[in-house]
Amino acid sequence: MRIQNRYSQIIERIFFNCYSEGAHEVQFERSDIERVAEELGIQLPKNLGDIIYSFRYRAVLPESVRTKAPEGKIWIIRPAGRAIYRFVAIADRPLVPQEMLAQIKVPDATPGIVARYSLNDEQALLAKVRYNRLIDVFTGVTCYSLQNHLRTTVTELGQVETDEIYVGVDRRGAQYVFPVQAKGGTDKLNIVQIEQDFAVCTQKFPDLICRAIAAQFMLDDVIALFSFELGESGVALTDEKHYRLVTPQDITQEELRTYGQHP
Repeated sequence: MRIQNRYSQIIERIFFNCYSEGAHEVQFERSDIERVAEELGIQLPKNLGDIIYSFRYRAVLPESVRTKAPEGKIWIIRPAGRAIYRFVAIADRPLVPQEMLAQIKVPDATPGIVARYSLNDEQALLAKVRYNRLIDVFTGVTCYSLQNHLRTTVTELGQVETDEIYVGVDRRGAQYVFPVQAKGGTDKLNIVQIEQDFAVCTQKFPDLICRAIAAQFMLDDVIALFSFELGESGVALTDEKHYRLVTPQDITQEELRTYGQHP
């Protein structure tokens, strides 16, 4: 039995065991995975968390589950405490790069040896963002990488992970924290991760201005960056830019003049 098929059967049974018609939230516990797998006669993976992680960030929920979402909404899985999770129905607004957005050329400062051996995954993406100072370019703030793969525990959420944390200072002296989520290959950005990043910064960096950042690999060495703010109505997208890493000779005088006209 294929892994994805096993995962789908388990998550489907968990959902319908806990679902009530018309519900907007469906809570379950990590221990439900073992119980349901035994009911279905399915051999569990060594890492139980991979089932939940898969449907939170990579895989599509089974169609039978998706059809139970209220009109105009989709199900996502949010942590709700230690070993507790919820299916939550949210507005269907996927975080995908705008295909028609103009590309900004940036001289590629990635070290040759890194470029040669990097893969098309989130680690390669984070490396290119770091070496080309794209967080600085995107935000207009002088930034420094503080830590990558920060894994910590947040009240009411349990354990969460952020791909990289930057801190920075602007020309006024204001200090910022920029949690960064990166997606390479076919992986998709997820609003759950952005919400978690704000929760991490609220608890761990309460005195800094938090601006969550997401990075997505596109085709032809193009990197899409998104910025988010947290308001009364939740997470809101505030900016999106697409950067193409090129050799200095690939940036024309006309392009430089165009960039200079749009500060």
